[in-house]
Amino acid sequence: MIPHHVVSRGCRALSLALLSLFLASPSRAEDKVVEAAAVEAAAVEPVAEAVAAEPKVFEGPVIAIRVDGAIGPVTVDHIRQGLAVAGERGAAALVIEMDTPGGLLPSTQLIVKDLLASKVPTVVYVSPGGSGATSAGVFITLAANIAAMAPGTNIGAAHPVSGTGEDIAGDMREKVENFAASLSKTIAQERGRNAEWAEQAVRESVSITETEALELNVVDLVARDLTDLIAQLDGREVTLSGEPAVLRTAKAVVVRHEMSTRQRILSFIADPNLAYMLMALGMLGLYLEFYNPGLLFPGVVGMICLLLGLWATQVLPVNYTGLALLALGVVLMVAEVFTPSFGVLGLGGLAAFVLGSLFLFDTPDSTIAVDRRLIGTIAVATGGSMLLIAFLAVRAHRLQPASGAEGMIGEIGKVRRLLDEPGEAKVFVHGEYWDATVEGEVAAGDRVEVLAVEGLRVRVKRASQTV
Repeated sequence: MIPHHVVSRGCRALSLALLSLFLASPSRAEDKVVEAAAVEAAAVEPVAEAVAAEPKVFEGPVIAIRVDGAIGPVTVDHIRQGLAVAGERGAAALVIEMDTPGGLLPSTQLIVKDLLASKVPTVVYVSPGGSGATSAGVFITLAANIAAMAPGTNIGAAHPVSGTGEDIAGDMREKVENFAASLSKTIAQERGRNAEWAEQAVRESVSITETEALELNVVDLVARDLTDLIAQLDGREVTLSGEPAVLRTAKAVVVRHEMSTRQRILSFIADPNLAYMLMALGMLGLYLEFYNPGLLFPGVVGMICLLLGLWATQVLPVNYTGLALLALGVVLMVAEVFTPSFGVLGLGGLAAFVLGSLFLFDTPDSTIAVDRRLIGTIAVATGGSMLLIAFLAVRAHRLQPASGAEGMIGEIGKVRRLLDEPGEAKVFVHGEYWDATVEGEVAAGDRVEVLAVEGLRVRVKRASQTV
């Protein structure tokens, strides 16, 4: 609606123009009309600007999603689905409840881009108490239209590290650090937050509590819980793609959008430690199957674990050199079973397996790594399994055969009767009647020892009294 004083001003200008038209000369009248039109346009222009600057109202349900754990491609997919659902349902805002130790820089960049370009107001809420927005979580929190934290939470420590959790060495450290610092600073400036602190969080790994974050203009508010957050969001103004917007959440209903089953499974196994365990168990199962073909169980379980572990590598920053070393380790350990190398192939395979484990997720953009203790445990278990299998194989080789012709040698039998041919007898041994060639003198009922199996006959001699 056009304000009353503006309308009055426009009417007075038009009246003066008409009066000048009748009182002045023709040429003068034309000038007056033009002047009056200009005055009228100048009076209406502020009205148009006021109408154009009127903020868009966002009211409706509040879509809430939960982000826990490391930031990765699954997180990107989950947040994009949340933004899509919020847009389709005409939501007042999308609230991202977050607790993260960090994650992948490429995935973080994609989330930041989506939040900055969102057509729906976005809120990142670090909760519940005890949670934190560390490393990648800092960038995501700063990129939201409204940043909030629960009591007892923290934010900061965004300094980039290598895949093993250590500082990046060499020139790459300066490149990655400068890029991350400029990214956090740009995001903070775009959202009107403390750009100086955002840069310090990257370069100096500073970390602050929710109270300090509110005082330093890092976040916009502190809320006890989701209900308190929604109450505080009501009436807040934000900017979406350069246009003002206002949130109306006083009567908003919270609608939770959960991860799909596929996302849950992938998010669960995408943990680097679990993915590594699955691959290690899979390779060990295949090793046991190759060692003793026909067991089936270790082969089937091994293939399932290996495929699940490889599926997890779709969303993890895999170093393919590390993956190749893992595969080489398994090949060498399997080769040890078929090739007598006196342990050389087995030890080489174990060494390749351990090195591959250390390098598996070591990439420049990664901030995740396999726990060294887990690598040590798997290495000891694998080496121990190899030694146990080798010990059992040697022991089985030294045991006397229990079946077949070899199993008959040394068996004790009894002479049932002597045959007509000298040195021939019928003996009962190993639960069967055999024709026997006798060495030495024996009589019916004597105990004899099997010396050899010759076709369908056995060669025996009188057994000693100590047998």
